[in-house]
Amino acid sequence: MPNRKIISVVMLSVMLLLSGCTGAQETTADTDSKVQEAVQQENKSVAEPKKEQAMKLIIEDKVVPVTWEQNASTAALQKLLPLTIKMSPYGGFEQVGAIGQNIVSADKQLTTQYGDIVLYAGNKLVIFYGSNSWAYTRLGHIDMSKQELTALLNRDGVTVQLVAQ
Repeated sequence: MPNRKIISVVMLSVMLLLSGCTGAQETTADTDSKVQEAVQQENKSVAEPKKEQAMKLIIEDKVVPVTWEQNASTAALQKLLPLTIKMSPYGGFEQVGAIGQNIVSADKQLTTQYGDIVLYAGNKLVIFYGSNSWAYTRLGHIDMSKQELTALLNRDGVTVQLVAQ
């Protein structure tokens, strides 16, 4: 009989130990699930296309398709419309032009690609037909081929207009 008591105590201890582990695993699983949901939500909001077409961009009398960022800088830029900006080529990969005043910016280190539209130094619009790494605030992206964009921008005396949609 004493062996049965020992076996019963051991079995009871194992069951309690396992039930404690199961509860901990459920708590960890619940926490992991919540973390995964939060990460998925974050990724979803980052990956969602920025579709608001609040402004129209015209380069040398050609309306170009733009996907604008939805941020404070594009909202501030929109309040300045209509804008005509005389651009200057720089480095063989971008056109730069002053917007006439400082607006809100959230510069961070970026590597740009052709078609990117950024705010530089809080008061300059930059449109890339090449690539560069610097601290900028993203404003949008021109949805054209590299060849089409280069043909529009790779020259002196480019004028762009930003008008309300």
